[in-house]
Amino acid sequence: MEEKAQLKVLDNGSIRVSGNVELVDAEGNVFETKKAFSLCRCGHSENKPFCDGTHKKIGFESSPRAE
Repeated sequence: MEEKAQLKVLDNGSIRVSGNVELVDAEGNVFETKKAFSLCRCGHSENKPFCDGTHKKIGFESSPRAE
């Protein structure tokens, strides 16, 4: 059985992606990823769409909750 994909929105940080998922750009090109990776949510990463930890340096704050 394939591992279900999970996207976890981390408080004041990135989106953690794990499981069976393929990351594709707007032109259909596939990004090379590991089994788990983090996507930038603050918009300041130098390695977009991946998180490089910049959110910690700039004091990014966001803690959304599902209703």
